[in-house]
Amino acid sequence: MSRRQKMLATLAILAALFAFGVVMFGAFVRLSNAGLSCPDWPTCYGQATWPGHAHEIARADAQFPDRPYESGKAWREQVHRFLAGSLGVMVLAIALIAGWASRWRRYAVMLAAILAVGGVSCYMHGRFEPSALLSVGAIGLPLLAGLSLPAAAAQRLAIVVLGVVIFQAMLGMWTVTLLLRPVVVMGHLLGGITTFALLAYVALRMAGAGGQRPAELQAQRRWVALGIVLVALQIALGGWTSSNYAALACGTDFPTCLGQWAPPTDFGAGFTLSRGIGVNYEGGVLDMAARSAIQIVHRIGALVVFCYLGWLSHRLARRGLRRHAVAVALILLLQVALGVSNVHFGLPLPVATAHNGGAALLLFSLIATLAALQRPLNWARDGHALVQP
Repeated sequence: MSRRQKMLATLAILAALFAFGVVMFGAFVRLSNAGLSCPDWPTCYGQATWPGHAHEIARADAQFPDRPYESGKAWREQVHRFLAGSLGVMVLAIALIAGWASRWRRYAVMLAAILAVGGVSCYMHGRFEPSALLSVGAIGLPLLAGLSLPAAAAQRLAIVVLGVVIFQAMLGMWTVTLLLRPVVVMGHLLGGITTFALLAYVALRMAGAGGQRPAELQAQRRWVALGIVLVALQIALGGWTSSNYAALACGTDFPTCLGQWAPPTDFGAGFTLSRGIGVNYEGGVLDMAARSAIQIVHRIGALVVFCYLGWLSHRLARRGLRRHAVAVALILLLQVALGVSNVHFGLPLPVATAHNGGAALLLFSLIATLAALQRPLNWARDGHALVQP
């Protein structure tokens, strides 16, 4: 492994850990109802940080009369943006290292960063159409450069993740400008989880995860991949539940809902993705029947995931991957306990935040299992893109 490859592996590990922290802090911001505590983007009441002095607060209240300044919340949202921006810089460095050996890929990554900055600048000055065009270019260039890289999947994803992060920034902007529109909030959650998952996979593979496995054991990859898909879908359901404020739609009853096995529900309204623009969705706009439908589907999804991952853990343990099987099983049990506790105790903020972290860790345990089932990287063959002039 060359010096550049070691640098990429180290930075990917740090970025994956940092991304997990950003996901957790983002969940804390959302669940503490601070998502609109800064009504503008990327500034907060027109400031790079947030108002702190009396005259700044007075100016902020006058500028945004519909959104009075809340000192206990604004800092959370803006700190989250700072953390996300720091992660973006780390991902940019990873993409540059991964594509440095190819001149056009190196320049493509640099140009993507410039276009992203230009898109933000245009947006801040009210030039929305140029901002959108620049952002599309900023997203597309890393995807094109990464997917066309003739190297191992981990190295390609190290560039692709830059495009994901830029799109994630746009989702963060839309979360504010579209007033917590549920489909955008759910997408923002999935974007954060996807960023963490991609960085985790890159870190695991670049750090040496994988080995020479018998064909029978390598065949288990498709079952692990299915588990990843199911967990991702359940995370999306969780995001939809949270963004529609349906976490307590069934009260504090479990496994029943509002004291019934079949309460009044409205699945059509509950799962309508496209709703009006200009509506403030803070606090939710759905009636109880629609929210109950969302909560019930989320519980059914949890049951499906629990049964499948329980079976998968048993299957992996019998085939020699006991450490990975135990990790999946333990995190699964912890996640179920956190979910039930959310309902039983009325959605306490620490438990609800931990539930988001548990979902990310459960996904990570499956990604680590998938990485372990793959062959080790052969740097002479798979790493050539990093070392060729």
